Amino acid sequence: MQRRSFAKLLGAGAALLPATTAGTPTGEGINVGVITHAGGAHLDAYFSALAAADEVAAVSLSDPGGRNVADARDVLGEKLSAVYDGPASLVQQERPAMALVSMEAALAPPAIEVALEGGCHVMAEKPACVRLEDFERLHDLAKTNDLHLMLALANRLNPEVREARRLLSESMMGKIYGVEAHLIADQTRLTRPAYHETWYAKKARGGGGHLIWLGIHWLDLATFLTDSEVVEVAGFTSVVGGQPLDVEDSAAVAMKFANGALGTMTSGYYLDRGYHSHLKIWGSHGWLEIRKHGGLPLSWYSRKEQNPRIHRVEAFPGPSGYTPFVKSCVRASAGLEDPPLTADDSLRALKTVFGCYQAAETGYAQSLA
Repeated sequence: MQRRSFAKLLGAGAALLPATTAGTPTGEGINVGVITHAGGAHLDAYFSALAAADEVAAVSLSDPGGRNVADARDVLGEKLSAVYDGPASLVQQERPAMALVSMEAALAPPAIEVALEGGCHVMAEKPACVRLEDFERLHDLAKTNDLHLMLALANRLNPEVREARRLLSESMMGKIYGVEAHLIADQTRLTRPAYHETWYAKKARGGGGHLIWLGIHWLDLATFLTDSEVVEVAGFTSVVGGQPLDVEDSAAVAMKFANGALGTMTSGYYLDRGYHSHLKIWGSHGWLEIRKHGGLPLSWYSRKEQNPRIHRVEAFPGPSGYTPFVKSCVRASAGLEDPPLTADDSLRALKTVFGCYQAAETGYAQSLA
């Protein structure tokens, strides 16, 4: 996109709706700035999560063109304190404690930079960049300014994932040997001409296809659950469905983890509708398996039990998805708890994705060290 388009999105115009809180949170809550535009993703979930979070006193919105103002007002009600035509004016006038950035990947880095330079913690819709070096720069800026930079990898806080993390942290599976995962969505969306024009379907605007948009969730869970980063990656990408896309609808990934474990993942648009997902981890003393979409959310087996047996957990209480994740990001930005993931975690997930893309392009495994 040309520089003037960036400038328009980052504009320093005045508030379009009078600010009732002027950036100053009431009570014990904080002010959150939502930075987006007409192509922002998951905004309905984000607005709902902010509306439900008691820790949020006020929400200001940067939305050039005003495409999302009515929806924001309907969901947030009186919490919506001001609307701006660009991130720079919002950050300057409101000084929010946290910025929630949901933008086309190619447009996100300069907006995130504005927020970080303004002293805001940032939760960003993934992938938040189309080049790894752009996110590396944002990562360094966040670390220098002692700010959180949290990609929206919300599955970390799902109840079944938290329980799996607990089991693994207590070494119930022993030394980790291997990881196998798949995340499969529908091919149907790719057949629609309207989809072909979205930023998700164009490499220059979205950075890639299924792997960077959906597969990245399961790549992050693999490192989160094993508590080990990917140090080497190989893989293939393709457009197996034959649609007129310049991003992949299919990726096969092979990984080597820092703890010596090996892993594989299939990431693709294959179904007519819905999702299939699977993440299994084997260790020296047992195994566990997560199936978020269909089947049992969690099953596991450990020889460390006195009487080993297969445990099958059919349901977990409590919410999952973006509502608890946004709440956790808000609480971290208010200094009430640790962030659900760090700038380092966010960068590692993107390194794995872009490493796979480089491996597919060159035919050589890529070191991520």
